[in-house]
Amino acid sequence: MEESYEELVRKHEQFKAAKEAKYKDVSKDRLLKISKKKIQTTMIGALSTLEKQFGFLWGHGTEEPLTPEQQHLRDLYDEVRSEILDRGNAQSRNLEAEFSQYDISWNRYKMELPVTKLDTIEGEEDGQED
Repeated sequence: MEESYEELVRKHEQFKAAKEAKYKDVSKDRLLKISKKKIQTTMIGALSTLEKQFGFLWGHGTEEPLTPEQQHLRDLYDEVRSEILDRGNAQSRNLEAEFSQYDISWNRYKMELPVTKLDTIEGEEDGQED
């Protein structure tokens, strides 16, 4: 090996720094993806609740032709739906811009398992019988 110890230490530190930077990027992307999905789920859930509770007003879920009143209410609902989705998507983009201002590191799931010594059974020593 022609490389000196100092060179190996320097390369190791560079590797650790690069790995940490990549981990932070992956952590940020993971959190951003989860956050955007939650915003999207909230928007779609709210729209679904409106359709379930008030959909009868505009003939939601029926195959019958709409009356003029139902068509008017359907048009209003479509406008409201579009505005809700537009605002939610704008907030999703705003969230992405906000995330770019932060360093984020995911504290992975951790589990500590206790290690205890098992008592030996009388007449046994180190797992062997007499």
